[in-house]
Amino acid sequence: MKKKLSVIKIGGNVIDDSEKLHRFLLDFTALPGDKILIHGGGKIATELGVSLGVEAKMVEGRRITDIETLRVVTMVYAGLINKNMVAQLQAKGCNAIGLTGADGNIIKAVKRPVKDIDYGFVGDLDASSVSSKTLASLLDAGLVPVLCAITHDGQTQLLNTNADTIASAVAVAMSDLYETSLIYCFEKRGVMRDIDDDSSLVTEIKMEQFDTLKSEGVVSGGMIPKLHNAFEAIKSGVSAVYIGKADELPQINGNNFGTRLIK
Repeated sequence: MKKKLSVIKIGGNVIDDSEKLHRFLLDFTALPGDKILIHGGGKIATELGVSLGVEAKMVEGRRITDIETLRVVTMVYAGLINKNMVAQLQAKGCNAIGLTGADGNIIKAVKRPVKDIDYGFVGDLDASSVSSKTLASLLDAGLVPVLCAITHDGQTQLLNTNADTIASAVAVAMSDLYETSLIYCFEKRGVMRDIDDDSSLVTEIKMEQFDTLKSEGVVSGGMIPKLHNAFEAIKSGVSAVYIGKADELPQINGNNFGTRLIK
């Protein structure tokens, strides 16, 4: 019987708020069993970039990562945010280890090819990108990996990779070895029928309901690629995917957390 593993991605809005982050990391530490934490941190990178004279360039909500931006996001994601989170987890009794994809060759990416838009130094992942054995060895040693959104191409080049994509790829890779749940934590309770009404939570979505919810407008904008990736992860062996509010994470044990996506 496979051991259980939780792969948890924490969104930027929680990282930007020190009080919310402290509370989330307490809840994360209290979560039983093996776990991996994945984070980005866009707003802090944007603010630091401005102070260094590097303006954020966005196309359709996606960051263009030129060489100056890559330097900033590497400093912020792999340094400032990652090490701050690891230090907080250590203080809470969670023996965390902060990593980029280059460390231990854990996540090897491919630079996104230029088509209509040149995204710069952005990394895309495939089925062979994640070293599940290396992550498993860290878990076996009693360590909790904390992965930032920086990967590498194996040829010295660091790459900026979407943290949601990393979370999905890690969960899929680890599902060969563990019974893996993928949990996206952000500022909303989950998928809502009415974005302004907290009581309109959709508690469960099956794969065949996805297109209907899109056509009804219940799932729209940035939630579409998030759910698409989630269902792709389920197809590839992840046991369940949850999307919910960071400060409600303790409810995951009672299956009352956010929106659960299943086959």
